[in-house]
Amino acid sequence: SKSLKRKTMLDKFIEQLITEKNLSQEELNYLEEHAKVRFYKNRQTILSEGKIVKNIYFVISGCVRLFYNLDGNEKTAFFYTDGDIIWANKSIQKQMPTQKNYEATEDTVMVEIDKDVLFQLMQSSISFDTIIRSYREKELTAYQQLIAHFITLSPEERFLNLMQTNKILFAKASQQHIASYLGVSSETLCRIKKSVYEKQKHKKQAQLT
Repeated sequence: SKSLKRKTMLDKFIEQLITEKNLSQEELNYLEEHAKVRFYKNRQTILSEGKIVKNIYFVISGCVRLFYNLDGNEKTAFFYTDGDIIWANKSIQKQMPTQKNYEATEDTVMVEIDKDVLFQLMQSSISFDTIIRSYREKELTAYQQLIAHFITLSPEERFLNLMQTNKILFAKASQQHIASYLGVSSETLCRIKKSVYEKQKHKKQAQLT
């Protein structure tokens, strides 16, 4: 039933949270009372540009794509997968309309918490504040790494890095979205894949001879 599925997903959410730090039963009860479990289908919109974001989202399972609309073209900037937090910073803090769009790239389950509820819990609980800060640091580090890779690595190197660090993304998102994320066209991504495959094949043959 839906209530059982909701309970299972809430349990999974709590498990993800307390890998960082334990919370008291009172804090857990407060969270469970205010957390909303949301189910999204593949390609379903979660948030669109122009809206003021009022919630923080935690990805329990699935994949969410962050993209911008630039002159009618979608530019994929980031992916969120199991255990990630979605925090539309400027829109949350300054109550400004967001320029970002978020959509599920496969069936996705998220926990949604009203920002005021979250801030209240962060102020009253040092443990919860530590947990959220850890989530935010992880998100910020990933953003910074992404920018550094765009500056320092070639498209092929960015592809290889993605294969090494987040290979599961290739099963969770379309080639078109991954190409956009890597800053190349779908055709270029096909050529990169072919080139990488050929190099790996030659390397294996050289090791055998």
